[in-house]
Amino acid sequence: MLKSLSIRNVVLIDSLDIDFSNGLIVLSGETGAGKSILLDSLGLLLGKRAEASLVRSGTDKLSVTGVFEVSKENKIYELAKEYDLEIDDEIIIKRTITTEGKNKILFNDQIITLKLLKELAENLIEIHGQYDNQGLLNPATHCAILDEYGAYENDIAVVQKSFQLYKQAKKELKVKEEALAKARENEENLKHWVNELEKISPQTGEEESLRTRRTELMNAEKIIEKLNTAYSSLNAGISVIEEISKARNAISRANEIVNGKYTGIEQNLDTALYSLNDAIEQIEAESADISLNQNEIDNIETRLFALQNLAKKHQTTIEELPQKLAELSLELKNLQNGEEDISELKKETQRLKNEYIAKAQTLSQLRAETAKKLDKNIMQELPPLKMEKAVFRTAITPKAEEQWAENGCDEICFEVSTNPNTPFGALNKIASGGELSRFMLALKVNLAKPACQETLVFDEIDTGIGGATAEAVGERLSRLAKKEQVFVVTHSPQVAAFSDEHFKVLKETTDNITTTRLIKLDDKGKAEEIARMLAGEKITKEARAAALALLNKTPEPTLF
Repeated sequence: MLKSLSIRNVVLIDSLDIDFSNGLIVLSGETGAGKSILLDSLGLLLGKRAEASLVRSGTDKLSVTGVFEVSKENKIYELAKEYDLEIDDEIIIKRTITTEGKNKILFNDQIITLKLLKELAENLIEIHGQYDNQGLLNPATHCAILDEYGAYENDIAVVQKSFQLYKQAKKELKVKEEALAKARENEENLKHWVNELEKISPQTGEEESLRTRRTELMNAEKIIEKLNTAYSSLNAGISVIEEISKARNAISRANEIVNGKYTGIEQNLDTALYSLNDAIEQIEAESADISLNQNEIDNIETRLFALQNLAKKHQTTIEELPQKLAELSLELKNLQNGEEDISELKKETQRLKNEYIAKAQTLSQLRAETAKKLDKNIMQELPPLKMEKAVFRTAITPKAEEQWAENGCDEICFEVSTNPNTPFGALNKIASGGELSRFMLALKVNLAKPACQETLVFDEIDTGIGGATAEAVGERLSRLAKKEQVFVVTHSPQVAAFSDEHFKVLKETTDNITTTRLIKLDDKGKAEEIARMLAGEKITKEARAAALALLNKTPEPTLF
């Protein structure tokens, strides 16, 4: 609910601070007093397009501040969390506009955009009469409104989950079909590449091995010379082994004399002999292995060249060619098995689709039943509102498959026909201003929930009506105000008589400066204002008596 409103420098209003309670709040006043300025101010809090002409003459900026109290069930909490906005017990929205057209919007002292303001504020206030794009008048909201009225949340959740599974399977199928189609275009290349790589059969570590072997072969003569020198050094004349052997034998004999004192020396010499013998054998083996065969060098060069070309072709390294072969082989295998995989996925997708359709049809049946109930209740409200010839219906039409969604396959639209034999159409396209407000009232009376703490504003709701019809409007507004805060701008005394709070809009001129004020009426002032609404500028005794009669005949409205 709107707890308070502060307006600075908006057209004829220089400064206005007013507190509101819950219930039915009536705004009345003579034509031209400035009631529209109040609606414009509320419109600014809703994100209405700002015009510099709204700034009061002689000032450079205007500001409008609204303080709201909302229930924890209000969707604005979820939205605020999504946009990292903080909400405590109250929401304070302040909008400032300069004569240069600059905008500043604060949401609990946090700067937000105009677009976000519109998204947030639509959960706080609905204005019916001058605005035709909010709440019930927006066909995009009708499905959610009908579902909320029907209270079948569990069935909707089942459809949502089913749609998500179907959507995911459909997406996966599309990805695989596109991948297969792309692979088909490349199938011949894949076969050629795999065959080419299999033919050359690259091995892990092969490049290093080939390059090492090539280095050996290209330096074979030098290597053999060095190996021979080493061999000769170990075996020429009296060989090193023979000398060490003599030394070892001498130590062994000495060791016998001193009871093993030189065992460590003897062991070290044994180790040296073993190591030297191994080294000589390795030198002999390496010398025998090294060849001066030029053909082997040529073969290695040819192999390395072929491997380098394939690596360049596949934009990889020689070392990674075995992995590349494995990847291409797998891709070719998947391509060959792709049709079978897609066939299975198609079956699963169709199964999930059929499951979704069945659940969505169940939801459609619930909606049809709920629509009948809603239509019946709305139709009962229309005759007392002087719309006995009007017909209201909830049109349910199936969506095209590409429009299926988490909330099912139904397109929901609230439609009216205002006169016999006239075609049905959307509310905001068919009904006039006054009719539109009364249709909104009939809908809201049926759809409102207790303690939702939303604020509704009705303008022009009394256009073209009076007497019993106006009284019926007032009675329904009063009923609605038991569940939601309701503002009504009215010229009807019958409507005004039902108010919980009554404010009068006054226009005053002092020293050639015109201002608009808003004053809260007490019981006496309320009776006097209703008398003025009955009689006009000159209030008679009869008008005052009639006003008191209206006030005394408005019983406490029954809850529905």
